Amino acid sequence: MSTATEDRSTLIDRARAWAAEDPDAATRAELEAVVAALEAGGDPADLADRFAGTLEFGTAGLRGALGAGPNRMNRVVVLRAAAGLAAYLRDTGAGGGTVVIGYDARHNSDVFARDTAEVMTGAGFRAMTLPRPLPTPLLAYAIRELGCVAGVMVTASHNPPQDNGYKVYLGDGSQIVPPADIGIAERIAAVGALADVPRGGPGKVVDEQIVDRYLDTVAELAGDGPRDLVTVYTPLHGVGGTAVAQALETAGFSAPHVVEEQEHPDPDFPTVVFPNPEEPGAMDLAMALAAAKGADIVVANDPDADRCAVAVPGPHGWRMLRGDEVGALLGHHLLSRGKHGTYANSIVSSSLLAKMAAAAGQPHEETLTGFKWIGRVEGLAFGYEEALGYCVDPEHVRDKDGVSALVLVCELAAAAKAEGRGLTDLLDDIALEHGLHATDQVSVRFDDLSEIHATMERLRTTPPTTLGGLAVERVDDLSLGSDALPPTDGLRYSLADGARVIVRPSGTEPKVKCYLEVVVPVDPEDGVDAARIAAAGRLDAIAADVKAAAGI
Repeated sequence: MSTATEDRSTLIDRARAWAAEDPDAATRAELEAVVAALEAGGDPADLADRFAGTLEFGTAGLRGALGAGPNRMNRVVVLRAAAGLAAYLRDTGAGGGTVVIGYDARHNSDVFARDTAEVMTGAGFRAMTLPRPLPTPLLAYAIRELGCVAGVMVTASHNPPQDNGYKVYLGDGSQIVPPADIGIAERIAAVGALADVPRGGPGKVVDEQIVDRYLDTVAELAGDGPRDLVTVYTPLHGVGGTAVAQALETAGFSAPHVVEEQEHPDPDFPTVVFPNPEEPGAMDLAMALAAAKGADIVVANDPDADRCAVAVPGPHGWRMLRGDEVGALLGHHLLSRGKHGTYANSIVSSSLLAKMAAAAGQPHEETLTGFKWIGRVEGLAFGYEEALGYCVDPEHVRDKDGVSALVLVCELAAAAKAEGRGLTDLLDDIALEHGLHATDQVSVRFDDLSEIHATMERLRTTPPTTLGGLAVERVDDLSLGSDALPPTDGLRYSLADGARVIVRPSGTEPKVKCYLEVVVPVDPEDGVDAARIAAAGRLDAIAADVKAAAGI
């Protein structure tokens, strides 16, 4: 028997063993069809990919394409993940506690949530499931509000429609970080036959009052002030719609104009290529509606409503604010209110927040990318990352929260409107005080994941000496770690004149991301627009050189 025949035979045997354990008729049938095609002489690539290892459980939990096999998101993978998490909680002294489970409106999210609840009750935990598809920040809120030992959110956030995911929080309401992820992964790997995993009842459904308490808390963040604001909103086919409408109403704002085509949850996301407000085209319908309605502002959430996007009118039409711009606006707003504590942002975000915090006499901290790190900053007052994630109320939600950030942005915009100004004018004020901090991103998607490692190695072994005509004054290999930061795969180039480039692989997508920043002083006579033109030219030059250096 040839090796190829043996490989086919082994693959088929593994597939049949998997199907025998799978409690889901749809994925069993899917796998049987793939096996039948292979037995009829078809290409083994599909089946081989499904069994090319297991979805890796890390600090983002699980995330991957739905389908049959250990390298996909399905009920077998979720049941094993839940059993491993239960074992970890029991082994770390949290046995018998309460685990709260939330889910979004993606395909199978409710099924995965129910399976998780049954595994938790079977392991002796109290399981509580949120009453319906709801925003991820509400799950983070519920963990502490209900005194839970852990929380699980079934969501793939802004990933494509064919994906789903499984995000884990511990009892402090923050996402897991090492070594918890390693401990959970080890226990998942140790789970034996699925038939031997005890399954209990579905637990309890959390009362709808938890939703009202969360939304009341969000609404209270907006202080007294003007409320005259014409708003356009889109939840991008996600779960944010009813939550945002209620929060804005409770805070005293008029109902927003909602993009009708994207108003209701739809796991197929039919109007967008990627359900991510950062992606080109995702906000087109919202900005067209804003132009038609004469709106003052456009606000949006991603499908699980933990991110917030903002667009504003300008001389050349509507434009999206960058995440760093919204982060600066929210940080400035909270500092102006006198909110004390540590202001934090990820290493790939702008350096502007650190300067604003210092000017206000507040501490600042830089963290690795991800709210699993930002949410754990001691004494956090405000944290953000450039990928549209903002934590404006860490006392209640120690994670990014697109609903509370949206309410504060509307408060800020209404106050500016009452003075005959807009959010762009507030950004100009900040630039006059601290210099114009302009950021951009170069992002490259790879079909071959090995190319990501090769790209990072090229930049590591032969770093550029100049980028965009600015000397590279220092290179930090972030994989080595430091006193301030744990090791992570990334490179930071510090350039002349305060400019900076960071290159890292994405943690959730097959991409290499390059984060650029330039700092241009603002001459009061020339104005902020002149600084913006200069900054745009510098960013373009740096971006071109980064692409050339990376070979992309």
